[in-house]
Amino acid sequence: MKKNTFIILFIFALLSSLTAESTLAKMVAVKNDNVNMRSGPGLNKKVIWKLGVGFPLKILKEKGEWFQVKDFEGTVGWVHKDVVNRSGHMVVKAQKKNKGKINIRSKPSTRSKVIAKAYYGVVFKTLEQRKGWAKVQHDNVTGWIKRTLLWGF
Repeated sequence: MKKNTFIILFIFALLSSLTAESTLAKMVAVKNDNVNMRSGPGLNKKVIWKLGVGFPLKILKEKGEWFQVKDFEGTVGWVHKDVVNRSGHMVVKAQKKNKGKINIRSKPSTRSKVIAKAYYGVVFKTLEQRKGWAKVQHDNVTGWIKRTLLWGF
């Protein structure tokens, strides 16, 4: 009986890790500034958006050397595989309507000191994630932001 329970738990753990990995595998970040998001998979397709370094994107599908992607606002387009990587980045998704700022804190707690603030659309490099918080970096600011205020990986 114990052996069967162990096998079932092992299979469940394995499937859970594969699911988490496949979800993460569907996210990429832009390598450089001024990367073209195009209307279709090809250099001859119309440029619909210019993307900056670190901008996170969700992969929807692949076609040859191209990824169809979606950004945090829901814009769908195509980028070449060579212009993205798996370096974790997040973008501020909160405060769009009222153009307010979100808090960047010294520790992962709403009781910790506010060390900086960020506007909607600011991109951060992801350093660590812990219990609903993300440790992020932008220029010379490193701190913690509540994960629900961000989009990316």
